[in-house]
Amino acid sequence: MPVRRLNHAVLYIREVARSVEFYTDVLDFKVVDEIPGRAAFLGAKDTINHHDLGLFAVGTQAGGPTPGQVGLYHLAWEVGTLGELSEIAQKLQRRGALVGATNHQVSKSLYAKDPDGIEFEVMWRVPREDWPSKDEQARLLPLDLQESVDRWGADLDTGAAAGSAT
Repeated sequence: MPVRRLNHAVLYIREVARSVEFYTDVLDFKVVDEIPGRAAFLGAKDTINHHDLGLFAVGTQAGGPTPGQVGLYHLAWEVGTLGELSEIAQKLQRRGALVGATNHQVSKSLYAKDPDGIEFEVMWRVPREDWPSKDEQARLLPLDLQESVDRWGADLDTGAAAGSAT
């Protein structure tokens, strides 16, 4: 059986309430279910999943992620429009959580860290017809979000055409 898409991600975090507040504020996730103080299950707007993100508390004494060690580097959450990406960029900047931004030429990406230092990406997919040649795709460029909005507009939803199978 081939994999169709990522259904959900589960993270070990220190404090449920702190992480729920972060992900509901920054990514507009909604709480689907919660075991107070121990776990929470969050869903993205219009999700077809029971939940898209599970959060399990391991306590405030737990160590944080170790960059460069074997393990998951980050997850990439896709938004439909550049307007949504711009809104999330502002929220991340206000919280001091934004750690980078890259123009991958096939996507426009923000990189951030949650309150436990877990890195994640929020990205917008460039319309397939605007992807550069394979040789050019290898180049990573600084992200100029306003230039991207000027080119494609704030409301072009590239995720709508892909449906739920992406």
